[in-house]
Formats: sequence, C-alpha cells, structure tokens
Amino acid sequence: MMKRYRIARIEGRWTNFVPPIQGGAFCKTPTEPSSSATDGGITSSNATPLSRTPSPLFDQSSSHSELRRRPNDQQRDHDGSLDDALDGMVYLDMQTREQINLDLDRYPAVDTCTQQVIVDKYRALNEEIKRRGLYQCDYRAYAVELFRYSLMFGAFWILLLRGHYALSGFFLAIFWQQLVFTAHDAGHLGITHNLHIDSVIGIFIADFLGGLSLTWWKRNHNVHHIVTNSPEHDPDIEHMPFFAVSHRLLSNLRSTYYDKVMEYDAAAKFFISLQAWLYYPVMGLARFNLYRLSWDHLLARRGPQKGVTWWYWWLEMTGQVCFWIWFGYGVMYSFIPTNTDRFVFIMVSHTVSAILHIQITLSHFAMSTADLGPQESFPQRMLRTTMDVDCPQWLDFFHGGLQFQAVHHLFPRIPRHNLREAQKLVQEFCADTGIPYALYGFAKGNGRVIGKLAEVSRQAAILAECQRSMMAKGFFAH
Repeated sequence: MMKRYRIARIEGRWTNFVPPIQGGAFCKTPTEPSSSATDGGITSSNATPLSRTPSPLFDQSSSHSELRRRPNDQQRDHDGSLDDALDGMVYLDMQTREQINLDLDRYPAVDTCTQQVIVDKYRALNEEIKRRGLYQCDYRAYAVELFRYSLMFGAFWILLLRGHYALSGFFLAIFWQQLVFTAHDAGHLGITHNLHIDSVIGIFIADFLGGLSLTWWKRNHNVHHIVTNSPEHDPDIEHMPFFAVSHRLLSNLRSTYYDKVMEYDAAAKFFISLQAWLYYPVMGLARFNLYRLSWDHLLARRGPQKGVTWWYWWLEMTGQVCFWIWFGYGVMYSFIPTNTDRFVFIMVSHTVSAILHIQITLSHFAMSTADLGPQESFPQRMLRTTMDVDCPQWLDFFHGGLQFQAVHHLFPRIPRHNLREAQKLVQEFCADTGIPYALYGFAKGNGRVIGKLAEVSRQAAILAECQRSMMAKGFFAH
C-alpha cells in the first residue's frame, strides 16, 4: 500500500532524519517554501530552538553523520568533577557520549561511503544465502522436534497422574520452553513462509498450549527487530522499574512503544540498585507477566482487526479459553488435590521456564544501547546490538535457534535449522567488513549480562550521589 503514497524517487542512499526525541528539529526550508522532492519542504536541523532543555549530547552543532573519533584523539569528553554539574542529566549525557565514542572506535565509521559498502556486501550475502537454499525449511527437522515435544508432554502427563507434581511441573516447563522456539519460527513465517499457515501454527502453540498471545508477541517483536536495543523504542529492553540496561533509562525516558514515561521513581531506584542480584529471581516470575501482557493486548484489541488477519483475534481468544480450561481447570483444579501441591506445581512449572527468558535476554542485555546516528547501516546496527551464543552442535536443541540471534537479526526468515550454516557466511561477512562479531559461551554471556546490570547500578549510585551533592549545595532549594 505504500506505493500509492510515493511522491518521488531519490538517487543514492537515503539519509534518515535525526528524530525529535534525540534533538532533531524541523522547520520549513527558508529558500524552498514549496515542497521538495524528498521531504515535503521539511528539513532536519539542530539550529531551530527546541521545546525542551538542550542536551549536551544531541544538541551539538555537529551532525551524527560526522561522529567519528580520530584514533589519536586523547581529548577527554568532560572536565571537572560531578559536583560542578548543574543537573544530573549532564552526567547521563556524559555517559552516553562515552558509550558512543567507544562504539565509534570499535566499529566501522558511520560515514555514507563506508556504510554503503557494508550495505552492498550485506545484499550480496543475502543473494548467496538464497543461492544456497538456506531460506528453504527442512521439515525433517520438525519431525524430530515433534518427537521431542511428545516425550516431554508425555513425561509431564504420566508424572501428573502418578502424583509427582514437582517433577510433572518440571517437564511441563521444559515442554513450554521447547515449544516457544517453534512459535518463534512461525511468528517470523520461517516454517512454510505462508502468513496464515504459520500464524495458525504459532497461535496453536502460543495460545492453545501456552496461554500466551502470538499477536501480542509479533507486535512487540517486530518493533524489537527494527530498533534493536534502542532504550526509547525497543520494548524488549524496557523493563522499568525492575531492570535498566542503559543509563539513559535513569532519566524518566519516554517509551515510544508504550507511549508513556518510564519513570525512574523510588521503586525503580530500589530494584535497579539490586538488579544484578535480582536478575534470575525476576526471570523466574517472568511468565506470569507474559499472561498479563497477553490479556491486556487481547482485551484492548491491539491486534489486527481488519484485512486478511481480522479473524486472528477470535482464534486467539478461543485458544486462551481452551488453555485455561485444560491447564487451569483440568490440571490445576481437577488433577492436583491440595493447594500446597498446586502451589508447588505452578511455581516449578513457571520458574524452571526462566531458562527461556534468560535465553531471550542474553543476546541483547549485554550489548550496546548507543545510537550512532541515522547514517549507520542496518547490518552494522544489528551486529553491534546483538550477540551469538557459542555451543556445540548437539546442544542446538536446547537453545532452539536463539543462540544465533545475530544471524537471525540479519536474516529473520531463515529457518532456525539453517542458522548454523548461515553463521559461517555471516562470520566471513564480518571479517570482510571489519564489523566485530560478538560470540560468547552461555556462561560467559550470562556473566556479561550480570556485569552490564551491575554497571548501570553503579551509574545509578553515582547519579544519586550527584543529586544529593547538588541538594546539599542548594541547587534545588526552590
């Protein structure tokens, strides 16, 4: 449908505007009062007065396209102590600039020519992947998956009937963990590549068997793939007040996805100060929050209501009813005799599935959340904000394709059973373009996540000390 709104074509590579949320301002071009070919007479400029307090980072005279540190540049980004700051935001902007400079030193330059070369090689890589048939699904692999799912569900059911409720809950959790991998494949149309067939497969797994909304996940996940690890845009790293993976979340940042301010309030200050310790316990309770998000999405009718997918809502609501009948009434109420046993069963089945939530967050929480500007290419941003998990091939079933998140973010519709072969091509692409390829073992990756959470906690503590110092000096006396 976008073709009907096209007003012109441009030659060369499109340069994105700097968004207003990052300091970009827009005004009519003085010399061209009429609409131009590319932007309707509206230009992005940081010279226009802003409707907020200027940011030391984003409201500087140089554009993002010029951001590139010289190798021998030893100039410090800031001078003086934190006590000289008039506002805690100065400290946060200082940290943001430092993270950007670190990425600019490590990754290829974000000038147009360098990024265009990366884009051209990325497109050539996509053609090579097509030539090798890696977009084609090997359905024999799903026969093996189905056999594994049947074993896990059978163990859950037999143990439930025999009264071993803790063990039964354990196998149900592993059953759910493994099922989600196929739901993820279906959500990306990576099984049959047919919208309706893959969506029905995904809804059956997510809603009927797992009690979670597939269309909620797709709405969330599509945004995650477009603006990966962007603190103000990506819902997959917006977990206030429990987690902050970027110091920018310490400044009452507004989420464009949830359309609300993620307040850095007293609760957030408490949880974030302990987030490195609370990471695993909170992951253990994450599935309960997914139920809430799924019902909020479905009851608010945020999913598709028109077009060819209008009937998905009805199928999902049917799936939700079926799930709570077979799980809520059939399993929890009918088969488990006492409240104590019910509590043990539900806690085991839901906390063991924390493995999945750790696997989901592992590839992003420890990676960069900096914005290198609109000139940065899609493949470079995906590789800068995503890491892969190294594991032997025989253990691929345990990670279900999530160990190849960097490859998956570059090519979301490659069936997961082909991702290991595609990984070799991506590694060659990274070596050719000079983009670092992040690959860590499962244990080391977890260590990096905990380290990142601890780092943001330290930054929050420094910010709090800065604010206390300013209050003591009377800056906030009014």
